[in-house]
Amino acid sequence: MTTLMKGTFAGLLILAGAAAIITQAAWREDQQTDDLNSALLPVPGRSQHRVSMSALAHEEPFLRQGAARPRQAPASAPRVSNIWSFLPQPDSFRADALLDLRKLNEPIAGQSGFIGLSPDKNGFVRGDGVPVRFWAVNFTFRDFSLKDVAHAARFLAKRGVNLVRLGGALESHAKNAKLTDADPGTIDQAWRLVAAMKKEGIYTTISPYWSDELKRVPASWGIEGWPQDQSPVGLLFFNPRLQEGYKAWLKAWLTPPNPHTGIPLAKDPALAIIQIQNEDSLLFWTEQSIKGKQLELLGKQFGDWTKAKYGTLQAALNHWDGGGLPEDDPARGVLGIHIVWQFTQPRSGGFKKRLDDQLQFFAETMYRFNAEIARYLREDLGCKQLINAGNWKTVDSIRLNDVERWSYTANEVLAVNGYYSPVHLGPDRGWRINKGDRFENASVLFNPRVLPLSLKQVVGFPMIVTETHWVPPLGYQSEAPFLAAAYQSLTGVDAAFWNGTYEIEWSNRDRAEWDSASRAKWSIATPMMLGQFPAAALLFRRGDLTSGHPAVVEHRSLEQLWGRVPPIIAEDPSYDPNRDLGDTARRLQLAGGVDPLAFLVGPVQVVYGSDPAKTTVADLSRYIDREKKVVRSDTGQLAWDYGRGLCTLDAPMAQGVTGFLRPIGSIKLGDVKIRSENQYATVLVVSLDGTPLARSGRVLVQVGTRARPTGWADHAVTFTVDGGRETIHGREIDDTGTMPWIIDATRVTIEVRNASLTSATLLDLNGNARQGLPLRRAAGTIELELPKDAFYVVLGAG
Repeated sequence: MTTLMKGTFAGLLILAGAAAIITQAAWREDQQTDDLNSALLPVPGRSQHRVSMSALAHEEPFLRQGAARPRQAPASAPRVSNIWSFLPQPDSFRADALLDLRKLNEPIAGQSGFIGLSPDKNGFVRGDGVPVRFWAVNFTFRDFSLKDVAHAARFLAKRGVNLVRLGGALESHAKNAKLTDADPGTIDQAWRLVAAMKKEGIYTTISPYWSDELKRVPASWGIEGWPQDQSPVGLLFFNPRLQEGYKAWLKAWLTPPNPHTGIPLAKDPALAIIQIQNEDSLLFWTEQSIKGKQLELLGKQFGDWTKAKYGTLQAALNHWDGGGLPEDDPARGVLGIHIVWQFTQPRSGGFKKRLDDQLQFFAETMYRFNAEIARYLREDLGCKQLINAGNWKTVDSIRLNDVERWSYTANEVLAVNGYYSPVHLGPDRGWRINKGDRFENASVLFNPRVLPLSLKQVVGFPMIVTETHWVPPLGYQSEAPFLAAAYQSLTGVDAAFWNGTYEIEWSNRDRAEWDSASRAKWSIATPMMLGQFPAAALLFRRGDLTSGHPAVVEHRSLEQLWGRVPPIIAEDPSYDPNRDLGDTARRLQLAGGVDPLAFLVGPVQVVYGSDPAKTTVADLSRYIDREKKVVRSDTGQLAWDYGRGLCTLDAPMAQGVTGFLRPIGSIKLGDVKIRSENQYATVLVVSLDGTPLARSGRVLVQVGTRARPTGWADHAVTFTVDGGRETIHGREIDDTGTMPWIIDATRVTIEVRNASLTSATLLDLNGNARQGLPLRRAAGTIELELPKDAFYVVLGAG
């Protein structure tokens, strides 16, 4: 049997299997749901609302067909014309590909010099001063060869990526290793990554330390009194012994010549950003695990800090007016340490004065550590890369997030990690998806406050999101790259790293049962994430959308920070099932504050160490309509209808829509009209030649719908979370399925007002021409009905 015949036969078998597994109730469209009009299901965005089945075909349960066995067709097989199998061929990177964004990158990353700051220090420039935005991913690998990594680099560059981040564990894992020993495997991993990525014009960020992943602190390290089986959370900020080891690890990583490039990482401009550490803080709950000798060490440093401020410890205790602790030992110069929970509570008198001082001490301790590591990198190791301190959150977003972020201003770049992660309950929810798990299938389009890119940015510092994802088992993901590109463009967030990819190309194969690719909760190498990169990356990196005017500029004194005075606006806290208590993120209740939808109007900024009287707030009533549930950007290019679950993007070179389209009918934009029979879809129309869509000679149409593994099945269920405090109308998983992904067929028609366009070409999943498509032309407009398996279509002139 020839290769072609084998592929065709395999495809037929897969579709037959899909027919046996995916039910008539799942994936059907309107003409198939008339008999289900009386059924009720939860609205995908708000669990307390309910609508008819005909309005939400995609919320139907995924169930096996009768008694049919997997891969066995039932007596009356369901119609499968509204689905297709995601079976990409390996990318050979053909020179004649019609969609390849590699040329957006420099021929070699760093060829013009090190990445620097823009004149206003709010953004990035290349070494030659050209402004640059980054479309970024976290890339993790262990056993890939240099050839494998090089292939992955070309694959990512083709889809618009120009920055990757590697999270390493630099400490040695050898038995009886010395504290100063570094892990050679981690070092070689970074060498291979930087060497391969730079050849495709992709810069690298490295993050060498994560205390939570350092599960064991050997006694040989000499961290006095610290349990060997406990992560050293918080210790890096104040323990000089651990800091000595950390610096030795950095030296071993950054100073030897990279055997794949011939130059040390410290001297390589392809290494753009060094992140000092990942997800650690003295202001997070993990601070409360610091005990024994290490807590006493911290108390001694607090005593030294207090003597420097008040002259003597007794003077400080007098100032705190009865705010002493049993652990206070002025004779030894040691003060007790309040747990961080106390920062979340309203306090007064001497108790509050002491908490204010302890918070200032914690903040300055972290700031001082960040500044010292920057000095070490610059002066001792000769590094010229930009430096980011960290990316974590605090126990109280209102009272403490500004303090955490201030501590990062010791370095040039600020960062945060943030995910859109609706409820997921299950024994392994921190890392995988299982049969029997329950989840909330809720699009962010109905809940704009939890957009993870809505960030309060410090004036004079670039802001990056070093980890983000629309986390499965969520079924609404194609909206993610669209919204990220749109609102990063509006607000000035300079990079968001999608977390993450662990593949050379796609996550499209089954592995061992414990690590099945179909249940890869944290993978973005999937159809509705990585598959939706090209148009989104292009419009963001090229700057197709206008940056907004600041919606809020809050000026805050440092005394306000130490005193935990609430700001006028704050970010809603993100949720991490591996680190946070409970099942959901808390919603902020900031009495008298600025409308939190201001984050979708324009940049929300803050200035530290400034006069609060300088604070300005735009007239948000011009852009936020709470009654109609619509918020518009101050540029007029973005409109988010959170009542109907819809967001539109309308700029001269990029236009599109994401959300629940079928009830809307036609979406009319400046030069594009979109009609969709899909209940949920994302459509982006972007100029490929850098001219407005009305005149462009090459236009990309990109479509995303929904994807599930073959055989995925779930059903409606009601359950409670957070100890019964909230009821969720969600889903329960009956089967997590197998590979390949099955895609909801595209049912979209577009019109483009551009008389010069004469051709339409359907592309394969690697951006190569697949077949011509018929166009209808009338009155200076072309109309195209997209094929059911359309991901990418290129419109051409001449």
